[in-house]
Formats: sequence, C-alpha cells, structure tokens
Amino acid sequence: MKFKAEIDIMPLKELLDPQGKAVKLGLGNLGIGGVDDVRVGKHITVHIEADTEDEAHSKVDTACKKLLSNLIMEDYSFQLSPVEG
Repeated sequence: MKFKAEIDIMPLKELLDPQGKAVKLGLGNLGIGGVDDVRVGKHITVHIEADTEDEAHSKVDTACKKLLSNLIMEDYSFQLSPVEG
C-alpha cells in the first residue's frame, strides 16, 4: 500500500523563534496589525510504501526522529492517509 504523510515540524514552544519574530516585525511594517505571535516551521510531504498503516506510521516516525527534525529544538506531528493507485 502507498501512504502519504503530511509532517509538520515546529520549534519547541519554550524556545525563541527568531524567524517568527522577523516575520511578525515584517507584518507590522506592512501595516498588518493585531498579530500576537508568529512561529515558523517546516511542512514536509512524504509518499511511502508499507504493508500496513502501522508500518507506515513507524517508518515516518523513525524518519522524523532520526533525520527530519532536531528533537532538542523541534517538535513534530504527522498525519497519514492512504493513496489510491
């Protein structure tokens, strides 16, 4: 079976996000007010082959832990969905 994983990787809430702070300031400079906070992260889409959804989940979780995210500074979440065809 083929699965699609939609992965979101974000800086930990406890850490400063300089990129988010720069975006917030930029929005203010554009006259866009009322923005309380901005956090900038990554969105990754992965298509993966696995026999079961549990196996696909395990593969994506391993990829996130060992390659895609820095667990010291980032948190991740993902959603799996089957791909037809």
